[in-house]
Amino acid sequence: MDISHLRWRRLNGDRIEEPIKERVEKILLHEQSIGNKIKVCIGTDSQRKGKITEFATVIVFLREKKGGFMLISNFKRPNITSLKERMILEVSKSVEVAYHLCDMFDAYDVELEVHADINTDPHFKSHLALKEAMGYILGMGFGFKAKPDAFASSSCADKVI
Repeated sequence: MDISHLRWRRLNGDRIEEPIKERVEKILLHEQSIGNKIKVCIGTDSQRKGKITEFATVIVFLREKKGGFMLISNFKRPNITSLKERMILEVSKSVEVAYHLCDMFDAYDVELEVHADINTDPHFKSHLALKEAMGYILGMGFGFKAKPDAFASSSCADKVI
């Protein structure tokens, strides 16, 4: 899968000009060189704004007992009308990014989770996409988290749309 069309930035707004795979590898090398154990969580959230849906995908780097940081990609899509389609598109974008980077995470022994902004409580509308999202993520071989444990999508990505 090709994610080269995505533009990435840091939370402070600094653009990442190099390919994301190169930047992630530099991050992993740096963090390991200073003794940090890293876990990565990837998630996407979206909001409808008129006929446009705005998305944010994040790669969250968690340092064991030392906080974390994230890289962000924002993009827009027109004419997404159903909630289920939107939820599955969020998950597919997260899986696309995870798949692009997973060989590197394996090489550096970094735990990876894909977070879905989908509620496990059947009383919420987003629940209708839970089975498909879970099957897709787990079927790709990634760790899976949904609300309320999916902080990369429901908190981090939500804040940068």
